[in-house]
This record gives sequence, C-alpha cells and structure tokens, in this order.
Amino acid sequence: MNYNEIAKLVMSRLYATRQGGAGNPEDHMNLSTWEWPQGVAMYAMMKVYLKTRSQSDLEDIKAWYAQHIERGLPVRNINTTAPMLTMTMLYEETGDETYRPLIEDWANWVMTGLPRTEEGGFQHITTHDVNEGQIWDDTLFMTVLFLYRAGMALNRKDWREEAKYQFLLHIKYLHSQKTGLWFHGFSFLGRHHFGEAFWARGNSWFTCGAVDFVEWIQQDEDTNDCVTRFILAAWKEQCLKLVELQDKESGLWHTLLDYDDSYLETSASAAIAYGLLKGVRLGLLPGCEEAAQKALAGVIAQVGEDGIVGGVSYGTPMGMTKDFYRTIPLEATAYGQGLTFLMLTEVME
Repeated sequence: MNYNEIAKLVMSRLYATRQGGAGNPEDHMNLSTWEWPQGVAMYAMMKVYLKTRSQSDLEDIKAWYAQHIERGLPVRNINTTAPMLTMTMLYEETGDETYRPLIEDWANWVMTGLPRTEEGGFQHITTHDVNEGQIWDDTLFMTVLFLYRAGMALNRKDWREEAKYQFLLHIKYLHSQKTGLWFHGFSFLGRHHFGEAFWARGNSWFTCGAVDFVEWIQQDEDTNDCVTRFILAAWKEQCLKLVELQDKESGLWHTLLDYDDSYLETSASAAIAYGLLKGVRLGLLPGCEEAAQKALAGVIAQVGEDGIVGGVSYGTPMGMTKDFYRTIPLEATAYGQGLTFLMLTEVME
C-alpha cells in the first residue's frame, strides 16, 4: 500500500468506532466522545483535508462538530479544549459563523477562567483531576495551540501573546538543560519534576506541536521573532537528542526515552516522526532525514491489517516514579490512530 492508502486504512478504523450518544470519556478509541484523544484525531483529519481538499473529508469533520454542538459542549478543562483547535481551523476554512461565538467564548475562558499556577502558567486541570500548581507538557498541544490559532482567526493579539508566553514558561520549567529532553510535568507547590521521567509521548507533544506553532507565527507575524528563535532552539535540541535515542532496529522510541528496557511506544514515535519529517522538509533539521524515514517506517510497521495502530500506551497521568510509566497498558486509541495519521500527512500525495 502507498502512504495515502495506509492513511485511509488507519482513519477508516477510527471512523468505525463512531457510536450514538455522547460516548464514554474513558473509551479513548470512541470517536463519539469529546476529549483530548478525539481532539488529536480531528486535528490530523483537518490537516489531511487541507492537503487533499477532499470535500467528503471536510463534510465528515463538519458533521462531527455539528453533532457535538447540538449535544452541547462538555465541561471545560485543558484536555477538553483540544478539539477546539480544529473547530477554529474549520471556521477559518468555511467562514461558518456558527463556530465563532463558541471559539471566542472558549478562548476567553482559557484567558480568564482557567486556573493558573505561579508565574501565570496554565494549570493542567483535567476532567478528573485539578492538579493544583502543576504544568504538564501535554498542555501545549491540548490548549495553547488552540489559543494561538483562535488569536489568528479572530485577530486577537492578546491571545497570541499569551500562547507564546505559555510556550516560553513551559520550556523554562520542563526542558532539561542537561539532556534537551522534557520532563512530563513540574509542581510549583513542591518545586519538583515528580518522577523526573523523560516520558516519550510527553516529549512528543512538544516535538510535533512546536514546529506547527512556529510555522503559524511565521505565517502571521515576524519570521525573525525572538520567541520563534527561542522555541526553535529548544525544539532543535530536543530533536537531536531524540535522534540519538532512537531505537536503531525498529525506528521507534522507548516509552521512557533514556531506558531501553522500557517498551517501544508507537503514538509518541508517530508524533516525533511528524516533527522530524516536517523539520527536514522545512530545512530546520539537516542530517536528520534518515532518522525521520526510519521512524516513519517503524510506525507504519505497527499498523495492522485491520487498520489498528498497535503498541500505543493508554492515557497516562503524572507518575511519581519511572516505573509508573513502564506499567501503563497498551491499547488501541483515537490518538494513536490520529498521530499516525498526522505523521502520514507529511508524506501523503
């Protein structure tokens, strides 16, 4: 199969999970739910539409949002913000004014209603946990990308500047100066990095999210913006370290990046592959093409004949030990499908 056929297989398997009703938020493979796994999948689907301009793909995306708008959007938190990114892009693409008040209201909540940590960080509040005083790397992908894109769509510089600040703050506290990798989270209450784990999927949210974020800044503002330069420097350092830690046989990454006795994990590898492939294409990562292609092949090898992406770790809260991450079970998920799909957008025709 070619890349387009593989992508179609991966997403057709996800479409097969659509059910009536609101879905179960704990079912990370159910496309009927509005949560972060579905937000990741919808973003990948939107990226494909923007590349192929397939009207059927656009109608599928519009139908998903229409269903949830009719049902009523869920309680707001960091993770339930994730689908708002694609809604914003859908508004930009279609001009449908149905979306505008929803985007504006949600972005205003992010700015004024979302709990903050010291120094104004976005507290990683989720559906089940308040996580007082905590910032997580996941937040950048789940919430901050939306805030910047909403600022682009609705011409709100204050939203765009806040999104930039959040990237800088998260780099300040989560980026390891010693390794270039990212800790999963930081507690302002305890002034620590919890289990001090360099967790693969946590790292991958920055790998794939930062390259898109910087691209938007360059499209929207000054290509020589100092914030862009700072984010890119941290991103390149991380990418080069990830290439160093890549499993040479499979092309994947271990769920604990610096522990090769932890299992190889596919969703993180797909997100990292997306960042590397895009970085190579944009001329930002000279010398990384072989690693990017090896990662691409490694992830594709995890796609079963039924379209299910294997080797994906289940949703992962903050761990106080490194062993915690080793014990997360492997299950089929919407974000595993979506991140694989996202990776494939870099090579689809």
